[in-house]
Amino acid sequence: MPRNRRAEREAVRRARARRGAAIAAVSTIVVLGGLGTLVVTSPGWDEVQQRFFDADAFAAIFPDVLEAFWLDVRIFMVVEAIVLVLGLLVAMARTAKSPAFFPLRMLAVVYTDVFRGVPTILLIYLIGFGIPALALEGLPTDPVVLGGIALALSYGAYVAEVYRAGLRSIHPGQREAALSVGLTENQALRHVVLPQAVRRVGPPLLNDFIALQKDVALISILGVAGEAFRVAQIEAQSSFNYTPLLAAAFLYLCITIPLARLLDWWDAPERARG
Repeated sequence: MPRNRRAEREAVRRARARRGAAIAAVSTIVVLGGLGTLVVTSPGWDEVQQRFFDADAFAAIFPDVLEAFWLDVRIFMVVEAIVLVLGLLVAMARTAKSPAFFPLRMLAVVYTDVFRGVPTILLIYLIGFGIPALALEGLPTDPVVLGGIALALSYGAYVAEVYRAGLRSIHPGQREAALSVGLTENQALRHVVLPQAVRRVGPPLLNDFIALQKDVALISILGVAGEAFRVAQIEAQSSFNYTPLLAAAFLYLCITIPLARLLDWWDAPERARG
């Protein structure tokens, strides 16, 4: 008898899942079909199709945009590594409790407040044009380097707060237990507290890096000729056709969508436990 009840429950659950999938599919077709019909029957669709969805223009510019996009990827990878280290150092400075570290805590607070408060695009302007204007020897003048510095400073402040939230989420008993078995403060932080904190903040960190990957395009305002958005923008302005911008958008989606799905997969066990 219990087996029959279990089989009945499983059958009901499967039927409910099939019904839900069917309803979701039908509603998706109706909504997307309605939106598609609304767009293609609008009075200006022919003009939009010619200006934004020109297949010949897409095929002509795509190789150039793709070649420039690798610069975006390289900048993203380098800045991401810097942000991970910088954010962790700032978070550790803010969570240090010793009175001797008070100056570091104050500097960390000022850093996070300032660089989170200033929009990233303004920061790129200030660093990208301000540092070369100083005309001091030894300072970088390459717009790619300056744009990368601005992105690292901006996102380092956000990531520092993510790390700090992770560190504060670890129960003090974890540290006390580590100290009770003979570990030093540094060993307890390195081997017990930090590994748990980093695992907890993985999804929000990945979310920040999805945003960082898109914001790499902002360095184009410094005149970086080999950047994907800049290449597409120059072509669009010269031909009065915006399809090259669509090509650049497509390449960004090729990175951000897989990262978003990775974020969902990473966060799924935590949501299930909740």
